[in-house]
Amino acid sequence: MSEVVGFERHDVVAIVTVNSPPVNALSAAVRGGIMKCVKQAIADAEVKAIVLTCAGRTFIAGADITEFGKPLVSPSLHEVLDEIENSPKPVVAAIHGTALGGGLEVALACHYRVAVKEARLGLPEVKLGLLPGAGGTQRLPRAVGPELAVKMIVGGDPISASEALKNGLIDDIVEGPAAGGEAFARKVLAEKRPLRKLRDDDSKLKAAKADRSIFTNAVAAMTKKSRGLEAPFAAADAVGAAIDFPFEEGVKKEREGFLKLVSGDQSKAQRYAFFAEREAAKIAGVPEGTKPRNVERVAIIGAGTMGGGIAMSFANAGIPVTLIETGEEQLKRGMGVMQKNYEATAARGGIPADAPAKRMALINGVVGLENVKDADLVIEAVFETMAIKKEVFGALDKYAKPGAVLASNTSYLNIDDIAKETKRPQDVLGMHFFSPANVMKLCEVVRAAKTAPDALTTAVTVARKIAKVPAVVGVCDGFVGNRMLAQRGKQAEKLLFEGALPQQVDAVVTKFGMPMGPFAMGDLAGLDIGWRSRKDRGIKSEIADALCEAGRFGQKSGKGYYKYEAGSRAPLPDPEVEKLIDETLQRLGRKRRVVSDEEILERMMYPMINEGAKILDEKIAARPGDIDVIWLYGYGWPIYRGGPMFYADQVGLKHIADRLSFYAKETNDPSLEPAPLLKKLAAEGKTFASWAQGAKAA
Repeated sequence: MSEVVGFERHDVVAIVTVNSPPVNALSAAVRGGIMKCVKQAIADAEVKAIVLTCAGRTFIAGADITEFGKPLVSPSLHEVLDEIENSPKPVVAAIHGTALGGGLEVALACHYRVAVKEARLGLPEVKLGLLPGAGGTQRLPRAVGPELAVKMIVGGDPISASEALKNGLIDDIVEGPAAGGEAFARKVLAEKRPLRKLRDDDSKLKAAKADRSIFTNAVAAMTKKSRGLEAPFAAADAVGAAIDFPFEEGVKKEREGFLKLVSGDQSKAQRYAFFAEREAAKIAGVPEGTKPRNVERVAIIGAGTMGGGIAMSFANAGIPVTLIETGEEQLKRGMGVMQKNYEATAARGGIPADAPAKRMALINGVVGLENVKDADLVIEAVFETMAIKKEVFGALDKYAKPGAVLASNTSYLNIDDIAKETKRPQDVLGMHFFSPANVMKLCEVVRAAKTAPDALTTAVTVARKIAKVPAVVGVCDGFVGNRMLAQRGKQAEKLLFEGALPQQVDAVVTKFGMPMGPFAMGDLAGLDIGWRSRKDRGIKSEIADALCEAGRFGQKSGKGYYKYEAGSRAPLPDPEVEKLIDETLQRLGRKRRVVSDEEILERMMYPMINEGAKILDEKIAARPGDIDVIWLYGYGWPIYRGGPMFYADQVGLKHIADRLSFYAKETNDPSLEPAPLLKKLAAEGKTFASWAQGAKAA
């Protein structure tokens, strides 16, 4: 008997139950407990079969990743799996919740597997920059064939119990895990079924052994979006080893791949991101035990691009939503766009064929602000102008019910000023979704000066319910993400005045791993938007203004910083832009110089990191990890680089501070001088991570 693993005997069936909440992770104690109980069952002459199950809400949901990088405590998972697989008595894994990573590897070592119909099974290690390390890449292809194994291991997405049954991963779907597992074990005994060891069964590998393209085509399909990532390709190689080598040799190659990845920078970054996302959901400064308000009805004001995308996010989660517009025409247009988006996704196979109709049925389009009256949460998504937003929030006092949470989707504007328009500032906060809102995972939840703790908790809870990653931020211009992005934009523009070309800057940024460079992104958004804003504020930007004056508004006009061929979104360098830049520099009496890629990278990334340090110092973000989560999920920062603040720690804060001081002098730009917090940490030889630990302890 172990503290975290229990043993019971129901006459001839031993029940081994893992009870290590919340997710029954494979800690040293759990591994030791399973080993001890399985040995006890094998030694007991009365026991004829063993059922391995779990208490709580899930089967073993994976390895204990807090143990990674630490000295191994015996028994290893390999030793536990060998004990299970070599048992002379049948071992049945009874699965509920999720069997993920090491949890599925445990189940694969059992002779039989059953699951409840709601269970999900997968090997998602690739999402942590890893591959399965206990034989998963060798047993799973033998269970389901290499094509599905590639999808599950290289793609990292779990499958349902029904798909697992159809493909031979499980042997039956049962009502309850423990009772169902026990009934199946008795059936195995009654029918005198043999002990099926996946390691010895190559029958599902035969087709791929004869025709390797079955495997290579599956890999090509799963790795086409894996630019810059190491783990998907290493995982594919490990699955290939199951086809090419005997089991033991395949396991050896898998282990070599795992050890290489686990000590590499990419996996460290991806594991950091995993924990940062979970930490971001914890709201600093909110009393423990604060309960969210009940949200059953949601209203969204504005059926434009953002409002429609937010409405789709709720419908995707099965939550009914009222979508409000000022006129029938705008409403009809917005509803039509959503319908088309759903139909396009269904046509690509992204959602079931009947999903568009079901999801649109959850969106009730209406005209008139009075329709917010029943909503527990109101999200305003009107035009990004303070006057319009103030008008909406002023009117909400009249129509919204008491206690409703009132959220603005503003990406820049001051939530405190918006909250002053209502008689209930305690209910007001920001919920800044990112475009397209039905796709992008981030939601910046903006805490205003008077936002009530339970209103804040409600926004975070709702964001998670609709599959968004929430990060709580404070009030300032642009909050966290856009405030940092503004620093990159400023440097990108300056680089053009010094001799760089848009395609050179963008190439450096995309080589780093970002999905787009700043100039291609400007073309996508529309250069006329920034032009209008600059004119409103009396600001000039010589090159950007000249492009707009020439009718070059970006993709929408076929020309911007780049040219675009008809029907194509691919940016092509344009000699006209180079000529325009040269003419502008001549007019301003400047000379072009050769700008190195290294300088471009430093001036794109280091000013953002510097702004991040100011954001932490001002307590706009509670943790460096919150900033990183915002950049990972809102701006496409490459997951294998962990986020700007994590990346800064890897580069070294002293180096970054020194380079910023250098560029401040070279470009005569005092705004590039290192922020006080960055300067202090650099001088002390510390990191943002160590600062966060100190802040947490305090």
